[in-house]
Amino acid sequence: MQTIVFLDRATIGPSVTITKPNAAHRWIEYEATAADQVVERLQGATVAITNKVPLRRASLEKLPELELIVVAATGYDVIDMDYCRERGIIVSNVRGYATNTVPEHVLALMFALRRSLVGYRQDVIDGEWQKAGQFCFFSHPITDIAGSTLGIVGKGALGQSVGRLGEALGMKVQYAGHKNAGEVESGYVPFDEFLRTSDVITLHCPLTPQTRNLLTIDEFRRMARKPVLINAGRGGLVDEEDVVQALDEGLLAGIGFDCLTSEPMVDGHPFQAILDRPNVIVTPHVAWASEEAMQTLWDQVVAHIDNYVSGEPSNVLN
Repeated sequence: MQTIVFLDRATIGPSVTITKPNAAHRWIEYEATAADQVVERLQGATVAITNKVPLRRASLEKLPELELIVVAATGYDVIDMDYCRERGIIVSNVRGYATNTVPEHVLALMFALRRSLVGYRQDVIDGEWQKAGQFCFFSHPITDIAGSTLGIVGKGALGQSVGRLGEALGMKVQYAGHKNAGEVESGYVPFDEFLRTSDVITLHCPLTPQTRNLLTIDEFRRMARKPVLINAGRGGLVDEEDVVQALDEGLLAGIGFDCLTSEPMVDGHPFQAILDRPNVIVTPHVAWASEEAMQTLWDQVVAHIDNYVSGEPSNVLN
């Protein structure tokens, strides 16, 4: 019988039906787990489910019975993959559950920022429209989506889904080639050209040593069209202090961030000083969290456990 421990149930919305595996098991569930609680809570566990709780070598070495880790997310940088390979611990993740919810969130941010919806809404609340003396007034810029260029970093399932939606809206869609690459594969544009010609830039690549701080003030100064920048990918892809500087220098038209390097936002985060600006939208890592997507995610988690028990592990990362 499997002993299954879910370390951070609170990372899945309360509306999600937490079904259980068909395999014989003992189920233990925690709303949240701190790093110093991992070993205690996983003692005797054969299966661990984690979304954001890190499972590193120092902890895993003390958990000899652990056989399977299921990451209730696509990104798996919270897992010490090298140690899992050494020990033969299988690691599975969930995939493809967010191909509607994340692109829709990206488009919502894009529309809100290109049409200055936040600023105009606040002006109505503050009574500025009422003082205008005419049927409309023009306190913030409005730019069309159709005919603009959508630049996408990352051509996986999410990047391509965003691209299809952009094309449906009449946008020119382009995908960034690797930064500092000598040659660019077919279907991509050189990175510098991508920076110069994009009106909206949205990030959908994994966080790796190569993509960490992919965009800094140097890149922002090469963005000739002063684009809207959207990050619904991973925190750490952008130097966030440099984002603030870029906004101050007028190098970006606006930003929509759903992912930060520290989550939740900590005191002293660079974005705290700009949250009230009309061209800044920060959402609390919810682009992935439609009701439909969260249920699909959970159904995959359960399926991975049953598949493992039946001898056919799925979505194996190692």
